[in-house]
Amino acid sequence: MRDGIPELDDVLDARRVIAPYLDRTPLRRYPALDELVGARVFVKHENHQPTGAFKVRGGINLVSRLDPAVRAAGVYAASTGNHGQSVAYAARLFGTAATIFVPRGANPVKVSSMRSLGAEVIELGADFDEARERCAEVALERGARYVHSADEPLLIAGVATTAFEILEREPGLEAILVPVGGGSGAAGACIAAKAIRPRAEVIGVQSSAAPAAYRAWRERRLVEDVMGTFAEGLQTRVAFELPQRILAGHLDDFLLVSDDELRAATLRLIELTRNLVEPAGAAALAAAMKLRERFAGRRIAVVCSGGNISPDQLRELLAWKGH
Repeated sequence: MRDGIPELDDVLDARRVIAPYLDRTPLRRYPALDELVGARVFVKHENHQPTGAFKVRGGINLVSRLDPAVRAAGVYAASTGNHGQSVAYAARLFGTAATIFVPRGANPVKVSSMRSLGAEVIELGADFDEARERCAEVALERGARYVHSADEPLLIAGVATTAFEILEREPGLEAILVPVGGGSGAAGACIAAKAIRPRAEVIGVQSSAAPAAYRAWRERRLVEDVMGTFAEGLQTRVAFELPQRILAGHLDDFLLVSDDELRAATLRLIELTRNLVEPAGAAALAAAMKLRERFAGRRIAVVCSGGNISPDQLRELLAWKGH
């Protein structure tokens, strides 16, 4: 690790640490998706993780390494759902208490999962960033370990194993498209891909209704912006320091997609792959569909980062007039 930024050795170490607890997720092609995008499309099914999302890789890598005294004090995290599930899952594995702050009205499927994993869930704040700010304050007051959703080198090294697995299976890939909320997934993909196959493009994808990370990458400064997307996995209104440092040095491109493009991509992934997919998890496909001419005939991977869609969200999608 150099200047707090994980390197390939850290990714390989994370792979060793998480291997006893997580199976490799599938990397699959679907002829109908190839036709839709006009490329050879490989889907990395992180929706098959035990928590239904990629972040569990980072949670296990980080919590497994905590000093026993730190574990005894418990871990705190703020989340719209998937990071919280990751920390709760890892805390249960390694015998520590987890407290997760979520914004009011958070995805009930994710909240129920966190509670079933043994975490205390506190609903507070109008959005993720309000919950995050209060969570950090309470953790400090109680002497507990606050686990940030992105500014954690061990977390990023853990989620970087996603891209490592993709390129291990398909070393000739020309691009990897990754959804971006806080940016840990895209940062991890940059670390792994640029060390293994420097010519492979890594492309981040964010909702145009919550573009803080996109703006920060373009302007090379941390910014705050609106948070209006319905896709809770992309609901951040501030950019985070560590992922932005990594993205500034290694990300090849960054694309914004509309919420309607996210809706369309979610429905297409559900229909064509027979998988449950949450809207944030479909962001990479939304970008691939938008960049059809750019990717024509190329070999690309899209990271399906999560599948924790609630029944109400699914009903709303199916009733969407653009369907």
